Amino acid sequence: MKRRTILSLFSIILIMGLLVGCGNGGATNGGDADVIKVGINYELTGGVASYGQSSVDGIMLAFDEINEAGGIDGKLIEPIKIDNKSESAEATSVATRLMTQEGVVMSLGPATSGNFMATIPVAQSNGIPVLSSSSTADVGVTTDADGNVYDYSFRLCFNDSFQGVTMANFALNNLNATKAVMITDTSSDYGKGLAENFKATFEGAGGQLVAEEGYVKDDKDFNAILTSIRGEDFDVIFIPGYYQEAGLIIKQARDLGIDAPVLGADGFDSPVLLELAGEEALTDVYFSNHYSSLDEDPIVQDFIAAYKEKYGTEPNAFNALGYDLGRWAADAVKRAGSADPDAIRDALAETKGFEGVTGTFDMDENHNPVKSIVVIGLENGVQATSVKVDPN
Repeated sequence: MKRRTILSLFSIILIMGLLVGCGNGGATNGGDADVIKVGINYELTGGVASYGQSSVDGIMLAFDEINEAGGIDGKLIEPIKIDNKSESAEATSVATRLMTQEGVVMSLGPATSGNFMATIPVAQSNGIPVLSSSSTADVGVTTDADGNVYDYSFRLCFNDSFQGVTMANFALNNLNATKAVMITDTSSDYGKGLAENFKATFEGAGGQLVAEEGYVKDDKDFNAILTSIRGEDFDVIFIPGYYQEAGLIIKQARDLGIDAPVLGADGFDSPVLLELAGEEALTDVYFSNHYSSLDEDPIVQDFIAAYKEKYGTEPNAFNALGYDLGRWAADAVKRAGSADPDAIRDALAETKGFEGVTGTFDMDENHNPVKSIVVIGLENGVQATSVKVDPN
C-alpha cells in the first residue's frame, strides 16, 4: 500500500511537470480555446504615463466593441494588461512575462520608441508579434541599424523623419518662414531624429537656422536659453521634444514676450501641454499629428462619439492610435484565420487598405505604414486648424 501510494504520487508529480513544461515557459499561446490573449505592455505610471494610458484607453474601446459584437470568429479578446512604469528594463520584463507565462498571441505597446525597442529581442526569440501605435524612431523599431527587418515587429504610425520634413516644409510654405530657432531635447532619440530631419529640409530649401539650443529630459527652467535667443531675428521656433518640457518652454517664452509661432511634433499631443503652458500661451502653435478631431470623415466622427460616450472626454491622437492598433490587431487575427502567432505575423505584414481613424494604410516591406500626416494649429489651447499632408 505504501509503495503504491509513493508510485501514485510520483506519477501525479510527473504529469504535472509535463503540463507545466508545455508551450512557452509554461504557457500555451492563445490560452483558453474560447479567448484570444493579447498583451498590453504600456506606460501606465511614470514619466510618459499620459501617452501610455491614452493609448490603452483607445485599445480597450476597440476591444470592447469587438467583444460586444461577438469577438473574432466567436472568440473573445482577453487583454492581459501590465504596467511597464515608463522604464525600458521594466518593459523588457513585462514582455517576457506576457510571452512566456501569460500565453499571449501578440503584444501591444509600449508607447515610446525606446521602451518599445526594449521588447523586440523578447519578441524575436519567442516568435510573438509586437505592435506599436506610436513608436516613431526611424531606426530600431521595425529594422536594425543595417536595415534588416525584424520579423515580429510592426507599427502603424509614421516615423520621425516624415514629421521633421513635414514641419520644415510647413514652416517654409505655410508660414513663409526663412529663419528659425531650434530648441532640441538632446536626451532622446525622438528629439534628435526630428531635429536632424527638420534642419536638413529647412536649410536644404534655403532656410536659415539662426540658433540651435538643447535641453535634457526633466529640465524645468529654460529662461537662460530663451533670453539668449530673444535678441535674434527669427520667424519660428521648432521644439523637437515631448510635452513635459515643451509646455514649460512655450509658457516661459511667451512670458518673455517671444510671440513667434512655435512648431512641434506628435510629442506635443497631451492634455498636460495645456496644463503646463496655459491657454493664452498656446496660440500660433503648430504640431504634426496622426489625426485631428476637426476631420469630418465619418470614421473619425464615429470614433469621437464612441470615445466620448465611454470616457466622457474628447479623444487625443494617442487615443485614436490605440483604437486603430486594437482594431488592426483583431483584423490580423481574423485574416490569419487562427491565433497562431506566425500566421498573425504574416497577416500583419500583408495588410492592405486598412481603414482607421488615423488614416488608411498599406504595410510596406519594412513593416511601416504608408499613410498621411496632419498638422494641427492651436489657438488659445484649442485645435483651430488642421492640414492633411499625404506621403511623397
